[in-house]
Amino acid sequence: MAATSHTSVKSRDGVSTLAGRWPLLGQRRPLVVYLCGIVTLDLAAIVVFATSTDFRWPDLLTFLALMGCGAVCIEASRRLGMPAGVSRDLLSAWWLPVVLLLPPVYALFAPILLQGLLQLRVRATVLYRRVFSSAAIGLAGCTASVAFHWLVPDPAVLARGEGLPIVFAVACAVLFALLNAALIAVAAHTADPDTRWREVLWDRESLLLDVVELCLGVTVAIASGLNLALLVLALPPVVLLQRSLLHAQLQAAARTDPKTGLLNAAAWQREADTEIVRARRTGETLALLIIDIDHFKRVNDRHGHLVGDQVLVGVAATLRSQLRDYDVVGRFGGEEFVVLLPRADVHEARRVAERLRTRIGRMAVPADDAMITVTISAGVAIMSVHGDDLIELLAAADLALYRAKELGRDRICIPAVQPPKPPPPSP
Repeated sequence: MAATSHTSVKSRDGVSTLAGRWPLLGQRRPLVVYLCGIVTLDLAAIVVFATSTDFRWPDLLTFLALMGCGAVCIEASRRLGMPAGVSRDLLSAWWLPVVLLLPPVYALFAPILLQGLLQLRVRATVLYRRVFSSAAIGLAGCTASVAFHWLVPDPAVLARGEGLPIVFAVACAVLFALLNAALIAVAAHTADPDTRWREVLWDRESLLLDVVELCLGVTVAIASGLNLALLVLALPPVVLLQRSLLHAQLQAAARTDPKTGLLNAAAWQREADTEIVRARRTGETLALLIIDIDHFKRVNDRHGHLVGDQVLVGVAATLRSQLRDYDVVGRFGGEEFVVLLPRADVHEARRVAERLRTRIGRMAVPADDAMITVTISAGVAIMSVHGDDLIELLAAADLALYRAKELGRDRICIPAVQPPKPPPPSP
């Protein structure tokens, strides 16, 4: 849901979370069935609740006021821009009050309006992703709304500040977040069954942001219940928080490769230089790997660049899943990846490289009616053995990679260490 420093950018709304993992729809029948099922269930819920709800002008006015505030937040973020892969926002601050204060049917309509505005005004993405996101948010909101109205028949008591209704409101807000996260996580895992569940659920940073969103949503709901005019006071701080959040995400996105979510070459070099300076100061070991996908051009030529991109995404995901949190991994360009392994000696570096080679060799990417497998070659260089700075280590690892290709690819090579030259005889 939130931007991370070394790996990928996630979003609980489902757009960016799934953008990198979803293959073409025709290649994932279980995913298609799941997406269609969620959207159909959402449409059925809209029909059922719309026909059983007595629409009243005060409810419509509250709904329009909250949607207007959401539209202002969207317009405020539009001027900053929103790169692909970054779509975390604070719109829950506006549709959570809809969930708590209004009949459940409004919770089904709210994400349709705001997601549609995002698609038109901020960033157009593949339409079925927006539709699925709206359906997932709508179903989660409708369920939480039904639960809250069952626990608190008169939502107006929320504005009185009584303890129990506020506790119920917080509990239903948590229910909304859990259901939404679960629906998105199932879709992401269905798209890529090799992805571990913890990668499609929360990390510490996204959990903290979710807590902030829920607190904002409940607070705005109480203020709205007191007087709709108080939204004028609630809107500026929410807009400021959203702009600050988006600015941080934009900074993180500027450091990442848009296709794989790994560090781009410039950001990787900066982080690698920092690690090398630290290793020199502490005297610890450090290893560098250059990894190249074997015969990647053949994949693009035979199956197209879209499938080639899925191979890059799959390799990047495997690298992330097999490396430590403090390892520095990036895309160096084309089909090349670079990995810096702090505190790794030659034996540890070779072991890690072999594990990566084995795991990537087992990876399969769907293309038409076939499953594509790829192999990798890698060159390994060790600090103080093959070089003392980043340029020397890259040159040594690149030479070892070239040797691995010469020997037939799908292998790991380490440069030979030249014996030190004897000092010249003294005159």
